[in-house]
Amino acid sequence: MDSPAGTDVKGPYIQGRPGNRFIYPSWGAVGQEGSFSVFRRARPMPDAVPAPELEAAVNGGLLVGRLGLTDACGEPLCARVVPPRVTWTAEPRD
Repeated sequence: MDSPAGTDVKGPYIQGRPGNRFIYPSWGAVGQEGSFSVFRRARPMPDAVPAPELEAAVNGGLLVGRLGLTDACGEPLCARVVPPRVTWTAEPRD
């Protein structure tokens, strides 16, 4: 979807305002009763997608982000995640 800031990325897992969109992969613990307690979240930023990949995804594909889930110390990755920590690609729809 086009916006004044350029192409606005949207989808069921996208959060935030135009120009500051993000996805929240969350780490947590599941209690015995089934509750989930979050202890850390990452923020891959789809607004940092390279223009050629974004254009290819908009023109009939899917936008796919791949990232390692641990940081340099082996802890869960957290905070803002932009390339090169996340690699964005356009892939065909099945």
